[in-house]
Amino acid sequence: MTTVLKILFFFITILVLGFGFSWLADRPGALSIIWEGQLIEMSLMVAATIIIGIVAIVMAFWWLFRTLWTSPHSVRRYFRARTRDRGYQALSTGLIAAGAGNAILARKMSARARGLLRADQEPLILVLDAQASLIEGRHDEARRLFQQMSEDAETRELGLRGLYVEASRLGAHEAARQYAETAAENAPYLPWAAKATLEYRCRAGHWDDAIRLLDQQRVAHVLDRHEADRLKAVLLTAKAQDQLEGEPLAARDHALKALKLAKDLVPAAIVAAKAYQREDNLRKAAHTLEQVWKLSPHPEIAQAYVRSRSGDSAVDRLKKAEKLEALKPNNIESLLAVAEAALEAQEFDKARAKAEAAARIESRERVYLLLADIEEAETGDQGRIRHWMGQAVKAARDPAWVADGHVSERWMPVSPVTGRLDAFEWKVPFDQIEGPIEEGNLSGAEKALGTLPPIVPKEPEQVPRPSARIIDEEAPVVIEEKPEAAANKQAAAPLPVANGERSIKADDIVEPFFGRPPDDPGVKDPGRAAPEAKTRLKLF
Repeated sequence: MTTVLKILFFFITILVLGFGFSWLADRPGALSIIWEGQLIEMSLMVAATIIIGIVAIVMAFWWLFRTLWTSPHSVRRYFRARTRDRGYQALSTGLIAAGAGNAILARKMSARARGLLRADQEPLILVLDAQASLIEGRHDEARRLFQQMSEDAETRELGLRGLYVEASRLGAHEAARQYAETAAENAPYLPWAAKATLEYRCRAGHWDDAIRLLDQQRVAHVLDRHEADRLKAVLLTAKAQDQLEGEPLAARDHALKALKLAKDLVPAAIVAAKAYQREDNLRKAAHTLEQVWKLSPHPEIAQAYVRSRSGDSAVDRLKKAEKLEALKPNNIESLLAVAEAALEAQEFDKARAKAEAAARIESRERVYLLLADIEEAETGDQGRIRHWMGQAVKAARDPAWVADGHVSERWMPVSPVTGRLDAFEWKVPFDQIEGPIEEGNLSGAEKALGTLPPIVPKEPEQVPRPSARIIDEEAPVVIEEKPEAAANKQAAAPLPVANGERSIKADDIVEPFFGRPPDDPGVKDPGRAAPEAKTRLKLF
């Protein structure tokens, strides 16, 4: 842009001079000058040319005089610039070598840069020395250099960063926290300082300080609006959880503020509903849960909504679950909520229908376990119960609160592994994504329903009848069979007994254990459709 302006100025100057000479040529005249008795006459054109020549000669002499006068300084400046360029070249080479891990070259370039540049005027020399010390494992020297940089206003942020990293490496968490907070207070726009300080304050439960720091980050445009609103909603929810027991009104207000910033934040809705329940305001509690349920159906929302009032009967809870289903139809969480409530209300047909519909939408472990519970409560058929339990083993695992590989039974604002804020997500754990691969064209639910064994009716309990016995202390003992056993079997010949005192039929002999299946209540003996009562002997 500057070159274009210079060329434009040159052309304008030429045009002005040409226009001036043309104007003088069109208006001829004579110029007379008497100088010391001499008369000098010339035309205006010649006079103008002489004046312009004199001005040019004066300017040329002035430039030459100025150049000669300032030449020593120019020479010194030339050599100084050359030295500075060589120093910066060495510094650049040293930083590249330090980044590549070449400590020898980094030290060599650092020494050369110190010889060509002044260390007090170029802070990058300290940075190069610190990086070289870290590569060589001289951490004490590196910390000293970082401390020196933190005392200079120009390199304070870089020095605090280095001290924070070193303190974290040594496990000095309190020192690292102080360095991060110092950097965050002076420069809230630094992402690493703000993040570290925010994590420390969240771990300590200092929610007000964390919220204030987050607001500073938002003003400094470190975070965009959506991310800042989400993180602030998480902090407000965590604060509301801590205040729920002692200050339910404050907990309610903070939870509602969190819901305004993040409308689908499930933990905030649960805290707000619990706070409303403590005020006996069940209508607002239900309304809050319903609004979040429409955006994000969650089993904890369903449980809090269905069991919001302790005095409700099972039928009342079923009606609430059906209301949730009406708000979010054809959803697996809605169907499971209705199925569980129907099972509790002993409405087995409805519970089974909703659970099977949920299985067709998504085959989960929780769905098949619920079907097993329904089967046990309604029919008690062990075969069908084992069938559903087997399907649960093969099905995909249920979602849970997961953060950095850690699975938790409840939501927490901070990850216990890394300390990251808003790390927990409701999803399937990464190591339990799916069960075995099902073959065939049918889905898992259809295949499970198609292979379900039929219901085996329960056998009526048989009450043994007492057998007829004739006992005489003096006479021989005679023991007869039961009437039903005698009708089904032919009379067997009596076995001889010593001294002829007793007569026992062959069917009354107790069979030995060996040679037949064990007496397992879960194993049916095919040779015995109806077990027969044995005749008991009473010997005197």
